[in-house]
Amino acid sequence: MKSLFIAFILFLLLGANKSYGKKYNVLLIAIDDLNDWVGCLKTNPQALTPNIDRLARRGVLFTNAHCQAPICNPSRTSLMLSLRPSTTEIYINQPWFRSLEKIKDRVTMSQYFGSNGYRTLSVGKIFHASKKDKLSFQIYGPRPGQYSSKDERIHKDSPSKTKLWDFGPQDYEEEEHSDYQIASWCIHELKKHSDDPFFMAIGFYRPHVPLFAPRSYFESRPLKEVLLPKIKLNDRDDLPEAALKLIHNPLPPSHSWFVKSGKWKNAVQAYHACITFTDHQVGRIIDALDSSSYRDNTIVVLFSDHGFHLGEKQMWAKRSLWERSTRVPLIISVPNGVRGKLCSKPVELLSIFPTLSEICELPHPNQIDGLSIKRLLDNPQSKWNHPAITTFNKGNHSIRSERYRYIRYADGSEELYDHKTDSNEWNNLVNDPKYTKVRESHIKWLSIVK
Repeated sequence: MKSLFIAFILFLLLGANKSYGKKYNVLLIAIDDLNDWVGCLKTNPQALTPNIDRLARRGVLFTNAHCQAPICNPSRTSLMLSLRPSTTEIYINQPWFRSLEKIKDRVTMSQYFGSNGYRTLSVGKIFHASKKDKLSFQIYGPRPGQYSSKDERIHKDSPSKTKLWDFGPQDYEEEEHSDYQIASWCIHELKKHSDDPFFMAIGFYRPHVPLFAPRSYFESRPLKEVLLPKIKLNDRDDLPEAALKLIHNPLPPSHSWFVKSGKWKNAVQAYHACITFTDHQVGRIIDALDSSSYRDNTIVVLFSDHGFHLGEKQMWAKRSLWERSTRVPLIISVPNGVRGKLCSKPVELLSIFPTLSEICELPHPNQIDGLSIKRLLDNPQSKWNHPAITTFNKGNHSIRSERYRYIRYADGSEELYDHKTDSNEWNNLVNDPKYTKVRESHIKWLSIVK
């Protein structure tokens, strides 16, 4: 009888649904197609992101963070499951992971937190195509999509095969734009009080195409002042044929169209305008959090699913294994944690799941590929011997270390870049004998993705 009594008391103390750890809330902010053009990363002098910069001052900014796939579906699947594309075998925007027998029952990050006593909420785009996965989230807000019925097409002369490839100012009310509505839903939820911890994922659509934002965000950066990305006309001369085949993308207009039509600056202006518009929504959410009862016990994570080319290497959009496609902003702010520090160690988006689990003192998730980076949050200068690996289509991988990028294509061809002397990745050093040891030290990491 005594043992039964003790068991009953433990049941009352722990609850029928067992939960663990510190009851931090988690606010996950995903921004679609945002490359490293944010102020705090100091990559582009015209970046205007005061609110993302403000968040960076409240946590750790990872200056060498990379996605696991330079395209939406595999990247978001990788992040939410903490599995590499080479594990899920999802390399492009199809299929949906729940349709695959081998991984359909995998537990997502939000699902895991939900099983440990968290209320889970989602708004906007978290999974590709704004998929609504009832296993992953208990509560869903609006998911308005990339294109609004209010959007007025501007470049009807574009050679693109999709109407998404458009750019320019829109004149309907800012409050009616999808990302404004997404932020407003989040703000509404933050005003509610609950004793249960929450895991809330907010997915902003811009700066994904179409590059539409309210006119005021265009007027704040006059076209004549817009700086174009640096390019090298013969940049592709030292690339293997496999690289050129991999980046072929028939959806966006060609780089030559942007140049010959005189619309390159317009598109760059639009991309900046969309970033700043989304940054404003991030600021609204931060202000709402600071005014809420959750202010002092909420972890905030901000990231992008991959980067974006705007003429660099004479290409547009993502879908490459170069820096412009793989590098992403990643900021993690923990209550009473390290503030305003930079970490230059190469880190991966699939580390978010195990890192949040460790911070919240939840049991380590089973069967994941990601490594926790909590030690780097505690001390950004900690020893870290792991690279960031990006995969695009089967057998094509990029290994990003603190200084170098090594690329191996499925046919065995290679590229190697030294970011200390060549941040634009203009000079392929793979055949330079001085870099033989560097090449070999990166090749060993391919065993992870084979």
